[in-house]
Amino acid sequence: MKADSIVAGLSRPAGRLLIRAGTVSAAVVAAGSVLGLVRDLLLAGLFGASGDTDAFLVAWTVPETVSPLLVEGAMALVMVPAFGRALAGAGEQRVLRPAVGEVVSATFARLVAVLLVAGALVVVFAPLLVHLLAPGLTHVDIAVDCTRLVAPAVPLIGLAGYMSAALRSHGSFGPPAAIYASYNVGIIASICIGYARHGVRGAALGVAIGAALMVLVQLRPYLRHVGWPRLSWRRSSLVTLAAFLPVGLYTLLRQAQVFVERFVAAALEPGTISHLNYAQKVAQVPLTLSAMAAAVTFPILARSVAAGRRDEARRRMETDLVVIGAVALLACAFLMAFAPTVIEVLFQRGEFGADDTAATARVMRTYVLGLLGQAAVDLLCRGYFTRHRPSWVPAAMMAAGLGATAGLSVWLAPVWDAAGIAVANAAGITLTGLLLACSSRGRLPAAPSARAYGRLAFLLVPTVTTAAVGWWLHEQLSSWPPLAAMVIGGLCSVTVFGSLALAGQRFLRTKREEK
Repeated sequence: MKADSIVAGLSRPAGRLLIRAGTVSAAVVAAGSVLGLVRDLLLAGLFGASGDTDAFLVAWTVPETVSPLLVEGAMALVMVPAFGRALAGAGEQRVLRPAVGEVVSATFARLVAVLLVAGALVVVFAPLLVHLLAPGLTHVDIAVDCTRLVAPAVPLIGLAGYMSAALRSHGSFGPPAAIYASYNVGIIASICIGYARHGVRGAALGVAIGAALMVLVQLRPYLRHVGWPRLSWRRSSLVTLAAFLPVGLYTLLRQAQVFVERFVAAALEPGTISHLNYAQKVAQVPLTLSAMAAAVTFPILARSVAAGRRDEARRRMETDLVVIGAVALLACAFLMAFAPTVIEVLFQRGEFGADDTAATARVMRTYVLGLLGQAAVDLLCRGYFTRHRPSWVPAAMMAAGLGATAGLSVWLAPVWDAAGIAVANAAGITLTGLLLACSSRGRLPAAPSARAYGRLAFLLVPTVTTAAVGWWLHEQLSSWPPLAAMVIGGLCSVTVFGSLALAGQRFLRTKREEK
């Protein structure tokens, strides 16, 4: 997307910038989500839920960890505010490039060096990584090969995340939104070309190819806005590498829930890791679009905090919390009722049979209980990381949630198998969200007010009602073709939830006006 800078954009009504950026980003991210779903459908159809797919998913843990750490996580949460401070201090358009160049010259060389070393360490220590991540895995040799094949993705994804942070800070949201579409194109192409000869190793090679495409899709707009980096080892007052530590720890702890899942599931039946993965990927599709909306508003939130406009920053946080929370609750209600139908429509073909559908649907019905917690955590942590000195509070809260996830997983997995692990995941992330909500009051200038949390809590009524109606409707449509049942169920869920949510918001607004 070719857009004006944030500085120019904020001189017009902020809503115009958000609508324009949000529309383009949503369209591109939707395409990326569809391609991600196609990728998972190919994996399921060609390889099913087996020891081979478990081995590939263990290797995929590496880019799955690097991506949130260096795209949505540490790179965005540190670099977007840093670029924002540079742009805010520049004042005039003619000095924007020198200001941003100071940030780039102080960070680029160090980050690239660290990323290259990290990628090399993954290659060397691949057997140890596989053993630590999944000690009970059956196809260890395949997992080691796949881990080494995905290792080049580490520096490439990191570089893509750095470029994405710079572009978003300049008001260019289209190319960063396209990175996951490019990523999935590389994986899909590699699967289609190499599956017959290389099996899941072809998919692992596609991860590295897709990561390279993430960089290429942003290269031209990055050079236009920022220019070639001036390599330097000098420090900058606008950002220090120490700022990455609390953000990086938080992001790693956030991703460590997947480590716990795969560590515990590796000792269960072959295919359990795959069932957990497929359920998670489907359940998070609605949150992917919501996360991109938050990514669009994050640079504006960071600029508001940097400029001392606390009321504006708080309103931004409250709006995002209610809107994205509503999306999470609607997805929870629909998937709770129609999980078997959704999984059957999407996955049940080829090597993925009816038993896999039943197992994955059972996992997803428990996994979705944590969607609101996930949305709350991803939104609330932003307020801690817009400051010049990022806080350690989100990492501490995430550690508490991870401890709950690990303990419950070990306790529940022998009883409920994969569903027990999903329950533990939902409980852990929900606990983290509650702790962040409680700790932000009085600590952050942009913390949402009690009224915003009240509006969100009021949405639980339409959520429960929609889930109950959907469950009844799912039984009535059990003899219908699965695709028709899913579409009708989705439309009814949106109608019921939307009607009740709007009625509830009008009721709350009337009560406030009466006071």
